Amino acid sequence: MIEDLWYKNTVIYSLDLDTFMDANGDGIGDFEGLMRRLDYLHSLGVETLWLAPFQPSPNRDNGYDVSDYYGVDPRHGSSGDFVEFMHQANKRGIKVIIDLVVNHTSNQHPWFQAARRSPDNKFRNWYVWSKERPPGWNQGMIFPGVQEAIWTYDEAAGEYYFHRFYEFMPDLNTDNPDVRTEIRRIMGYWLELGVAGFRVDAAPFLIESPTADGEEFALRYEYLLEMRKFLQWRRGDAILLAEANVAPAENLNYFGADGGGIQMMFNFHVNQRLFYTLATGEAAPLISALEDTRDLPPGAQWANFLRNHDELDLGRLSDEQRAAVLARFGPEASMQLYERGLRRRLAPMLNDRRLLELAYSLLFALPGTPVIRYGDEIGMGEDLKLNERESVRTPMQWTDERQAGFSAAPITIQPVIAEGEYGYAQVNVEAQRRDTDSLLNWTARMIRLRKECPEIGWGSWEILPVDSAQVLALRYDWRGNSLVTIHSFDDQPCEIEINPNCLGGARLINLITEDESQADAKGWHRIRLSAYGYRWYRVGSLNYALRSEKV
Repeated sequence: MIEDLWYKNTVIYSLDLDTFMDANGDGIGDFEGLMRRLDYLHSLGVETLWLAPFQPSPNRDNGYDVSDYYGVDPRHGSSGDFVEFMHQANKRGIKVIIDLVVNHTSNQHPWFQAARRSPDNKFRNWYVWSKERPPGWNQGMIFPGVQEAIWTYDEAAGEYYFHRFYEFMPDLNTDNPDVRTEIRRIMGYWLELGVAGFRVDAAPFLIESPTADGEEFALRYEYLLEMRKFLQWRRGDAILLAEANVAPAENLNYFGADGGGIQMMFNFHVNQRLFYTLATGEAAPLISALEDTRDLPPGAQWANFLRNHDELDLGRLSDEQRAAVLARFGPEASMQLYERGLRRRLAPMLNDRRLLELAYSLLFALPGTPVIRYGDEIGMGEDLKLNERESVRTPMQWTDERQAGFSAAPITIQPVIAEGEYGYAQVNVEAQRRDTDSLLNWTARMIRLRKECPEIGWGSWEILPVDSAQVLALRYDWRGNSLVTIHSFDDQPCEIEINPNCLGGARLINLITEDESQADAKGWHRIRLSAYGYRWYRVGSLNYALRSEKV
């Protein structure tokens, strides 16, 4: 039913419990702190929260090294705190999705510790082992330059174990039916506690069948269909949102040709070309990426993003394109990571309020569902003194008080940004709430605008031809309504001609400012755009809001 596809017109807000709000003063964020900030998120317009892992963990990789799938790390509170948090979120109409990190476990997980002890232990086959060091043991690392192997020798087991990520995160053997059964239990457990779905971590590696013979690993896409069937059986409107940085030709393998696979996937293909377009002003690569990812089966949806909790991965750009992005947004070696990307926050990377607004307006206007990262709504910066991806995982900046209002502790899990133009004295929620022209208030207005334009989430779209290589114009159509968005990547003012080529297209009503455009006798509009300018237009009439059908 159409009412069940809530993810089509929501806004997703991503946060780490570690660094969002500390209520008990130990320097680490917790569920009590998050509950105290739910009204802030509700006022911002957030309808869906995506929580990074909060289960028990040695925390050597931001909680993605899980040691117990059925609880809450004591640093964040208790299972009772989680249930109370879910109750409070539901009261505010906020859905919650959580990370499903079942490609690997921590090496401290009881399963792996049992597997090491004996080849006859039932958990031995829950992981992937080899008696000899396999060919290609030092190829295919996820973190090149930091990670040295994907097969590591374990003294206790007397064998090599497989790990796509760090050596302290051994991969689970999802070819094993017992492992799949356990994953269903994990999903079922959290669904019973009220979550609305899962962000599936490292989806391509979850479905691969590692072998020790050096052959190319097989990918078992049917496993995603199995997960979807279980999910729908337990909760009909729950979703799977996959992290899968794959080529467009592989997309339908994840979504399912008939839409029976995962419902959502992050659009890495568009994300990387979006940054190339922002760096160069050339709209054509972004337009090409949108066309590459146009075809989706029924019910499927893209999740669009600018930045996330990892590096900005540019690995699928050409060498020339990647060099252009690095030169513009991260020219120093300290800003780059894993030989493929940038470890920077959005605001300092773009370093221009006009460009920042353009990027976010574009995010909300792209086909799919927007995902925003905590702190980006106020323009937080990064701390390049921290290791690897930790540079973009600093505590949320709430006030100009000590420790940015994040915690009363003398030492926090990550140091707050205290110096420079992105320090908490200059960039914080409290100050921006009082400033009508702040990035925070602008972002809240744009979130409201995006939710008032369901054509983007639900409708069909077309690229409109314009007489500028630096402008992207999109038209959305849904239920007799049309919307036109225009974004200029030119750092100089420009004037374009555009024809909406649809019913009512002679009149374009600006949804951001109080003006409208009337077409000439041939249906063309002449529109002047400022440097990095953007427009959102309703076609024809504002009566679009008077719909009788429930969305």
